[in-house]
Amino acid sequence: MKKIKYIISSLIVMVSLTSCDKYLDVNENPNSIHSENITPELLFPGAVAQSYRVQAGDMMQFGNLMMNSWAGDVYSYGGLYPNEFSLSAVNSQFYDGIWDNIYQNVNNFVAIENYPNGNHRQDSYIAMAKIMKAFYMQYIVDLYGDAPYTQAFKGQNNLAPKYDNDADIYKSLITNLDEAVALIKTNLDTPNPDVLDPGAKDIVFGGDMTKWRSFAYTVKLRYLLRMSNVTGELATYRDAQLAALSTASGSGAGFISGDVLENPGYGPSTNDKMSPVFLNYFYNSAGNEVQNHIVITASEHLAIALNGNLSANPTQEYQKFNGVIDPRRFRLFTGVVYNGVGQVKGVRQGATAGQPGAPTDNQNVSKLANGNVVGGATSGSLLTIGGSRSGVIMSLAEAKFLLAEASLRYPTLFTGGQSAFNSAILASGNWIGANSIQMNNYISQISTRPGLGWTGTDAQKLEAIMTQKWIALTNVNPTEMYIEYNRTNLPYNPVAVSAVKTRRPYRLVYPNSEYATNSANVPNISSDVVFTKNQYTPFWNQN
Repeated sequence: MKKIKYIISSLIVMVSLTSCDKYLDVNENPNSIHSENITPELLFPGAVAQSYRVQAGDMMQFGNLMMNSWAGDVYSYGGLYPNEFSLSAVNSQFYDGIWDNIYQNVNNFVAIENYPNGNHRQDSYIAMAKIMKAFYMQYIVDLYGDAPYTQAFKGQNNLAPKYDNDADIYKSLITNLDEAVALIKTNLDTPNPDVLDPGAKDIVFGGDMTKWRSFAYTVKLRYLLRMSNVTGELATYRDAQLAALSTASGSGAGFISGDVLENPGYGPSTNDKMSPVFLNYFYNSAGNEVQNHIVITASEHLAIALNGNLSANPTQEYQKFNGVIDPRRFRLFTGVVYNGVGQVKGVRQGATAGQPGAPTDNQNVSKLANGNVVGGATSGSLLTIGGSRSGVIMSLAEAKFLLAEASLRYPTLFTGGQSAFNSAILASGNWIGANSIQMNNYISQISTRPGLGWTGTDAQKLEAIMTQKWIALTNVNPTEMYIEYNRTNLPYNPVAVSAVKTRRPYRLVYPNSEYATNSANVPNISSDVVFTKNQYTPFWNQN
């Protein structure tokens, strides 16, 4: 079935109150859909679950490859990831599913926003939808720049919406976050018995609107920090919004205090019901290893960082890791013995067997480890635990790194940078089940390493934030880290040896679907344009 964006989503996951095991396909045919019967409580669970699948699919692969965290098992397979490594085909087909699927699923949140609510019965659902729309639409702007927005999501009334200025979209989405907070605050301060309690239909926070407010504050902080390099009117706007956020959130105390997870009732019984990360990168419901788990390896670049620069790579950017073994390494990737030493053994991106970075005597390389999908669980089968595990929409580690950066850049508004930085690292280790004592020892060890721990100049602390954020978001939300890399040029991120470009793209090319169905409005972006900063680069990264 052909995707038609800007109308109600083609797929809704319906979650029953009792078993959460019904998955309902809703066709786009207007003769089959009666949108007035699709209430927010029916729409919201599927909107969240389907949106997360974009993170667990295209965005997981794209981010890990662009951040040089993954490579391919070149000893068993040839020609893996040629476009990602060579960067010679960053075109309208390159990860076009990110745009197509985010837009398709954001329609659900817009439909909830627009649902009749004169009696305020849907206040909670509308607030949640505004927050989720802002969360996912940010990726459209951050990866593409200008995009359809004010005329989008109109259904058959407008199938060729105009493109809006990306800075204006940002402002509108920030306003959406403020509107959501206002709705939540009103109902928390003066509870209205007529307002529906989402309860189990909220597959994120179980109807806890205080947590939704904290999530909104955290997402807003991410928006404003993304604007850290803007100037002029946008800088004035950013600073005013930061000041308001500082007051509203209690200088950061009101941000999320745990991982933001979604789970519509995942389980190992069928592929459709499995946790998408486990299904995409580990095993299917029959217990068969999937192709991604067979071919994906750790990159040499990340292995150097996790192993403490074990082989003493002389590149200056690796020296800060010397002798510091990361306790997360065997939770992220399997350990192998090489030259008599247990380690994460990676492959240099773009290398083929026998080349430097892929020596012929090292055919045993590190694959994705079980820690990514079982965390600290110690009992139960891998299939049951991994197939049932929640998906991470936003990790606590990311939120704490945001607060650490905000404290560094805006110390009169936000405080506790070092504490937030350390908490972020611990939260990362906790999600994948790393040993807590070892994690605390690791924090002590890096405390004297500029660019790796909280020490040195502000520039070195920012490098440490981005370095640790890179490791923490590997296998969790790596596309977020890739966007941060584009904003800060941190951490060190070498291109593959087969790359024909000297750096990775600042943005993506609009997808084929836009050139086919919205040709009158879509900007004509060539592949070469995305590798330099220009008027097509997302607005916050043009300076």
